[in-house]
Amino acid sequence: MAEELKSLEDLKSAVGAAAAPAAEAAPARQPMRDEHGRAYATGKRKDAVARVWIKPGKGKVTVNGKDVNAYFARPVLQMILKQPFQIANVEGQFDVMATVAGGGLSGQAGAVKHGVSKALQLFDPSLRPVLKAAGFLTRDSRVVERKKYGKAKARRSFQFSKR
Repeated sequence: MAEELKSLEDLKSAVGAAAAPAAEAAPARQPMRDEHGRAYATGKRKDAVARVWIKPGKGKVTVNGKDVNAYFARPVLQMILKQPFQIANVEGQFDVMATVAGGGLSGQAGAVKHGVSKALQLFDPSLRPVLKAAGFLTRDSRVVERKKYGKAKARRSFQFSKR
């Protein structure tokens, strides 16, 4: 029994020693910015696709040429857009310019949030662990289910009549 424990410890230390060089060999992520100092990312949610540029600034957010408060009038949608900045503790430090198309307002807000999160981690790779842990870098793949033939909707059947 004691020999097995020693061999397990030896195995763990060998695996740890083998994994350490692999971790060191992985190159550190580099910031990806264009010639204007902006980071670009594409965010998606349902049928909406958002193209997002972020740059250091005073916190101004523009969506399709309009102020965020004018485009996303509901407070819930504005809150969704602020989440990546709050999680990363960089509120008011970046200007956002986004163009979004497709879907409805809720999907568009989710797409801009996804794009902002991806652009933040490209601008500053040290923010990646925080954003990833919050689940903001993962695309929400839930979409509307298609309608099937013989059904009223995707799953709803027509009313059954016994006679």
